[in-house]
Amino acid sequence: MSFDDISIESTRITFWGTRTALEVRSPLPGVLRLRHLPTLGHRELGPRELPPKQSWAVVEHRELPLSFRREEEGQVAVVSTEEVSLEVRLAQGTWRLRDASGRELTRCEGFSGEAMTDYPVTRYRSRISLHSPPDEAWLGFGEKVGALDKRGMHFVFWNTDVVPHHPDTDPLYQSIPFSLGLRDGVAWGFFLDESWRMEVDVASEDRSRVRWESFGPELDTYLFAGPMPADVVRRYTALTGRPPLPPLWSLGAQQSRWGYENAEEIRSVIRGYRTRKLPLDCVYLDIDYMEGYKVWTWDRTRYPNPAGLASEAASHGVRLVTIIDPGVKAEPGYSVYDEALAGDYLVRNDRGNVLLGEVWPKPATFPDFTREPVRKWWGQQHRGLMEAGIAGVWNDMNEPACFRLINGHETFSIISAPAVDMGKVEGPTLPHDARHGDKRHLEVHNVYALGMAQAAYEGLREIAPERRPFILTRAGFAGIQRYSAVWTGDNSSYWSHLELSISMLLGLGLSGVSFAGSDVPGFMGHASGEMLVRWTQVGIFYPLLRNHSAKGTRFQEPWRFGEPYLSLTREWLERRYRLLPTLYTLMHESAQEGLPALRPLVMYAPGDAEALRMDDAFLFGKDLLVAPVVRQARTRRHAYLPEGRWLPFSDFGQSGEVVEGRQHVLAEAPLGTVPMWLRAGGALALTEPALHTTSANWARLTWHIHAAPRVEARLYEDAGDGYGASRVTQLNGEWAGDRFVLERRTEGALPLARETETLCVYALSAPREVLGAREYRFEDGVLLLEVEAGWSRVEVRL
Repeated sequence: MSFDDISIESTRITFWGTRTALEVRSPLPGVLRLRHLPTLGHRELGPRELPPKQSWAVVEHRELPLSFRREEEGQVAVVSTEEVSLEVRLAQGTWRLRDASGRELTRCEGFSGEAMTDYPVTRYRSRISLHSPPDEAWLGFGEKVGALDKRGMHFVFWNTDVVPHHPDTDPLYQSIPFSLGLRDGVAWGFFLDESWRMEVDVASEDRSRVRWESFGPELDTYLFAGPMPADVVRRYTALTGRPPLPPLWSLGAQQSRWGYENAEEIRSVIRGYRTRKLPLDCVYLDIDYMEGYKVWTWDRTRYPNPAGLASEAASHGVRLVTIIDPGVKAEPGYSVYDEALAGDYLVRNDRGNVLLGEVWPKPATFPDFTREPVRKWWGQQHRGLMEAGIAGVWNDMNEPACFRLINGHETFSIISAPAVDMGKVEGPTLPHDARHGDKRHLEVHNVYALGMAQAAYEGLREIAPERRPFILTRAGFAGIQRYSAVWTGDNSSYWSHLELSISMLLGLGLSGVSFAGSDVPGFMGHASGEMLVRWTQVGIFYPLLRNHSAKGTRFQEPWRFGEPYLSLTREWLERRYRLLPTLYTLMHESAQEGLPALRPLVMYAPGDAEALRMDDAFLFGKDLLVAPVVRQARTRRHAYLPEGRWLPFSDFGQSGEVVEGRQHVLAEAPLGTVPMWLRAGGALALTEPALHTTSANWARLTWHIHAAPRVEARLYEDAGDGYGASRVTQLNGEWAGDRFVLERRTEGALPLARETETLCVYALSAPREVLGAREYRFEDGVLLLEVEAGWSRVEVRL
């Protein structure tokens, strides 16, 4: 493959081969878009014209100017911006990416493809190969199994309903073809913006290459400069969209079960939580609330008064969330089906008939969410639920799952083509040749759930503009964070799944999906009391904390396990509510910068090989290192502390002497304890426990500060829902000779809801004098200060 011509424009440079093309653009600083078209001759176009390309993942951006020059006697073309440069070798058709310092980030060793005439549609294969040195780690890839570093693995991107799944199961429910390369402490990013079925070999078959293959006609890629992993994530989420700030209540404790049969069982669950003083903000209604599994209906025998139930739950501080499946029952007289049929909103088979399958409803049809009129219609279907007081929706079975096809194989039989993909079905879903408007299912399968989530989000914004939408989805594609929270699907009550949840959520976070969680303590199987406690301890750091279980398994409400597990679970749920000021601030940071709340240790120690391998621990934000127990009957926990000084902080208080980083430690971890460390210079904002959330304008607030030459912390506050006034508090500290000085500044119109704040300052010696505090005391090595809520400066003289 080679290029023999170049088209040069201010924001677009295109390299042309005989039947190939490579187009280069820059949508954002530090980001290049490269469209690789290996089979350009398969359709008739104008001279030097590329086919139009739709992206489901990328939000609109203006194109940035590019500079162009030739080197090596014209054999190398260099396309550059201030942050990156791309060297294209014309004779070979390959390219090399460098950062502003000239360091090679990656290089393409070739791309290729075929267009194969077939029936019912032409088949494609497009491939790209990237050189990968043996010391390069590969992170991200969305919701995938395995260690944090995915080098040596092979993945398929094809959203699949898997029950049960195992620690080596692939594919799962989400397809996010984004990854970070990490070598010598420098990170860069690669995103393949193709909705088609895809695979990637991450230096498994060939240890020096990462190879991507798409079932589509081109490879639309984006390259991201670092140098830090956080820089790559920021740029990727700027491209695909940042998550909206969720309502505060959705960060509270949530309870769910497939098997709550009726309204009285929902009341019983709420009573069980409240009588035992267990925090709770949300209860889910699974498929049993519907009449005959018909979406947007209520079984009035089981749920005679939905609005009354929602109102009663709200009086206890609890919201209700209902499951929504995309399968619409094909039943004449059922208004949703009648409207979908009349509006031509449904997926069709190759013969042109409405595709029929079987999910929970039988027969079932499937709305075509690739089309805007269908999304708008679906979004408006939420109105009845909102009017009944339902607080949010839970999109499930949206891969889309289909247990059995009824008329999916009605394709004509012909003898003029091999018909390799005729009626082909991969997993429990729709056939490759199903028709979504003018597209086939093979192309849009992976974005089906993205369209459904977009429909829900936009519908809820229109129906209830004063409230922030809450949507939870099982399936998704790159960009799903713009609309929905994610959970990792139908896991099981295995200790291996508890451990796996950490690396899976870290991978999702690095791939732009911050608002995520895993079912606690496992959806399938039978959890023990010990597992409930240990999984809850991990779960209080999940942005989405939901206890969920399946029919046929033991009930998992905390009191079902008896003591001491009930009391220990209560203590950790209370700690979740104490942690909400910090978590809410981290979710605001996600909305502003795209960074996840859960972060791998290597995010801030990219050159530390030991930090890279510590993927059963994580950072909560930047400064709190959490090493939960994820193995049965363990009372000690090994952890690695990266560079820095670390204060043992188990149970949100000092629990030992400061430890120097870049070493392995062994921490005591009896059943009620999670080993944690607070980084020097870090601070944690905590409030008091509560049975449910109210406002994110905290009436009680305590700062826990690990004193260091430089301290930085931030707090975001608002009403907890809606789009009104807010306030950002910035905390900064520094040493000044024999003084430690803390300063506070704020921005925003939200008035304070508290009169005082408490500062707990660690790693200081006994003070001679404290200026700026109402009162203080030095106790067990901790300086406790009470200050006016509007304080601006505190000075500690040592």
